[in-house]
Amino acid sequence: MDAGNSLWIYFALTLGVIALPGMDMAFVAGSALTAGMRGGLLAVAGIVVGGIVHVLVNVTGVSALLMLWPGAFNALLLGGSAYMAWIGWGILASTLSPAAAATAPVAQRPQGSASAIFLRGVLNCLLNPKAYAFMLAVFPAFLRTPSRGLAEQALLLSAITAGNQIAVYGAIAVAAAGAQRWVGPRKNTQRWISAAVGATLIVAAVFTLAGAWQPAFA
Repeated sequence: MDAGNSLWIYFALTLGVIALPGMDMAFVAGSALTAGMRGGLLAVAGIVVGGIVHVLVNVTGVSALLMLWPGAFNALLLGGSAYMAWIGWGILASTLSPAAAATAPVAQRPQGSASAIFLRGVLNCLLNPKAYAFMLAVFPAFLRTPSRGLAEQALLLSAITAGNQIAVYGAIAVAAAGAQRWVGPRKNTQRWISAAVGATLIVAAVFTLAGAWQPAFA
């Protein structure tokens, strides 16, 4: 396969996978809806950094070990799903608390500081089991080419992945932040949106756990 064509194929594959709704997309939307444009873009930045770490993990072979050992993969899956559900519950609980609702606007409470949003984005990406499965199934086929060294090719693939993440998740962040601004000061509407975001994150965590769990003797 021509090296240039292989990069275009990888671009199309990663764009399609990133565009599918999942834990990362839900986290970006939730961050933008509850913390505005700044929160959404910080979440995107964290996920991009997490994606770069995924490349390093794959290059070192750790990803293959996780997939070959169902117990390790399931532990990662359980941790990632529990983390996403915890974030969702934090957002949902803040909208259901009468005391919290009376003291501050919903949109400013759940996500925390800039560093907290960024780190949650990194962890959300790193704990996403679908990312490990994708990196094991797709990434190695594009990693070695006769015309480029391993490090150069890994850098190019990382740049493509990051570019697609920025394009797709950035658009989600902009759209969600725009919806938040449109809602404006209507507190009840903000509370309902935040409650929906929290519930969506919990449901996404449950479906990810159920769909990706590996049998003990797979």
